[in-house]
Amino acid sequence: MGYQEFTIEGRNAVIEAFRAGKPIDKLFIQDGCQDGPIMTIKREAKKNDTLVKFVTRERLDQMSVTGKHQGVIAYAAAYEYAEVGDLLAAARAKGEPPFLFLLDNIEDPHNLGAIIRTANLAGAHGVIIPKNRSVGLTATVARTSAGALHYTPVARVTNLANTIEELKKEGLWFVCADMDGTVMYKLDLRGPIGLVIGSEGEGVGRLVKEKCDMVAAIPMKGNIDSLNASVAAGVLAYEIVRQRL
Repeated sequence: MGYQEFTIEGRNAVIEAFRAGKPIDKLFIQDGCQDGPIMTIKREAKKNDTLVKFVTRERLDQMSVTGKHQGVIAYAAAYEYAEVGDLLAAARAKGEPPFLFLLDNIEDPHNLGAIIRTANLAGAHGVIIPKNRSVGLTATVARTSAGALHYTPVARVTNLANTIEELKKEGLWFVCADMDGTVMYKLDLRGPIGLVIGSEGEGVGRLVKEKCDMVAAIPMKGNIDSLNASVAAGVLAYEIVRQRL
């Protein structure tokens, strides 16, 4: 199956997309636009926690496919998002303790797609990404996942730290990847667990890291100090798999 990213241009089209419930990943609005339709779009964006970027008209002209953007362009997801409750329901349906991936600061679509693919193969019940500081479910992500998006639900949340707190009430423990942590082989990673992965540059954000119960380090022998985010996710995920067997 092919995937298509939807670029929605024009004020009425963007308003209708919001009202129809289409998942809008990002919204670009021309600096200084303050008329009625634009204010309506801003209200809809706020209501839906949509990331808004204010850019120059020249930037919108470069992005536009139709040449008729009217000062606003929206990027809609190529794939539907799930709810966090759907991920827990998937675990219950299989009679398994929940195993979730939570991703912080993953802005490279190839990394996100590869991580979703790993999550599927490792038997995870879903992936959670934040609305900000994260790439959405673009066509590139879908292609890189090699079909895993058909089977592994992805939920998008406003606040990753708050989501961790809510999931702790469901009995989950959380481990994040950080080179200053405890070597992963020394940690008990069985039971209901959330694996938290950050970007190779910024890592997991401070507030999110503080919410985690454990910090896992991957032993490294080489001359550089970090793995690609999707590789780190794979290494840690399969230590969890090993312990769950």
